[in-house]
Amino acid sequence: MSTSVSTAGAIVGEPEVVEDASTVEASTIEFSTAWLGLKAAATRLQARQARDGSVPDPADHPAARAEVDAIVASVAALAPAFPHDAAYLAALPGDFARWADDGFGVPDFLDSLVAFAPQCHRIDGTRHLVVFPMTTQNGSSARHVEALVVETIWPEFIAELEAGDYGNRLFLSLRLIDFTPGYDTNSAVLFPETVSVREVPAFTWGAIFQDREAARYRRVVAAAASTTKLTLSDDAASLLADQDLAEKTFVMWDLIHDRTHMRGDLPFDPFMIKQRMPFFLYALEELRCDLTAFRESVAIQRRLDARVAAGEALTPIEEQTRRHAALVQHAVLLDRIFRFAITGSRVRNYDGLGGQLLFAWLHRRHVLEWCDVELSIDESRVADAVVELGDAIDALYWESIDRPKTVHWLKAYELVASVVTPNPASVWATGLPREVLAGPPRGYTDLVMDDEFPLSMFFEALERKMRTVIASTAGIRGSAA
Repeated sequence: MSTSVSTAGAIVGEPEVVEDASTVEASTIEFSTAWLGLKAAATRLQARQARDGSVPDPADHPAARAEVDAIVASVAALAPAFPHDAAYLAALPGDFARWADDGFGVPDFLDSLVAFAPQCHRIDGTRHLVVFPMTTQNGSSARHVEALVVETIWPEFIAELEAGDYGNRLFLSLRLIDFTPGYDTNSAVLFPETVSVREVPAFTWGAIFQDREAARYRRVVAAAASTTKLTLSDDAASLLADQDLAEKTFVMWDLIHDRTHMRGDLPFDPFMIKQRMPFFLYALEELRCDLTAFRESVAIQRRLDARVAAGEALTPIEEQTRRHAALVQHAVLLDRIFRFAITGSRVRNYDGLGGQLLFAWLHRRHVLEWCDVELSIDESRVADAVVELGDAIDALYWESIDRPKTVHWLKAYELVASVVTPNPASVWATGLPREVLAGPPRGYTDLVMDDEFPLSMFFEALERKMRTVIASTAGIRGSAA
């Protein structure tokens, strides 16, 4: 995409930020003075915003209005480079103006959010300018004005998968090009529900930054494999050597993962919106979706392998699909057991628990071994063993449709605790008191420890050795992997 717009003489932000007579192209927008001015103004504005996004001190309002004016001017200068986002970029100045005119209270960007439809432009390389007051998951819980330049990742084989058995009209895969401080963090998603609005609209898209996912995977898994002396297969090693290959692999993984949240035998709202539940339920749900991506990739690979074995020639897109189906399996396994298990605090860390569960499941079946201070994985057995864990979670869900909520919680705990050792101080492990069992669900949740399933000795040692590497991935870009 190479749409351009002349911005000769446009004043953007403060006097030192001025576009010259050259054109601004979407493909190089991150180097334009209009974008740099927008980014700088948004960053300065963040310092004046409270946690809820408002600018509470009237003394800050003149400066905040100047920053808003600079942002709006930059958006106007850049908008022609993004004709596919014309409705959104036309609505954005109105939301900024209303926020300023109403005294910089809690921002409401519903009009521009509803107009933003990136899911309608899933064409590889298409870029978007994104500006919203929002929180950033795993980044900042404050509703600050954030600005991003992003690029769509949508290879042909993904388009065919999505048009076929893995339809997901809401799913969007992106690459981070440049961003304000809210994304100089561990945040790797762009979700409309994080935007500050007056009412909740129907959500029509959700985006994941596969470049960041792939980059931190490559850095962490490379270090973890070296630390544990794990000999990687050629396929697994190829992911660590090639950022583009890893990005496309993560797109396939997340395409299938994302749609799984709304599919299957679901005894509860899969997103658990506005529900307070024991965190191990979140661990099982996220792991269920990842293991579904794993299982489907196994099925795709075996189906295409059978055709090749029968002497049938695959199309180039089928060959890509076949290769990436194999790579997804390595990515799910190694990301889960290495990065997920030891990333983040031990306070209700559901992704961490999911990683521990997968590792322990494979270890107990001797598919994964830690012997003589060296880790090994039996490649010939790993696929069936991982699918077996997915089947166990699916069976739990199917059976729980006929159970009360709290009984489902107890059965879910049994599944996790049968593989991962609970905290020795756990009330859940010894048995909840009768008065709690007879009471409301919140009593159950109140007794779940923050670290209900502590790290094993293996993971404690690995975490200490990997701490610096994992910390280094905050704000990582694909180009820096």
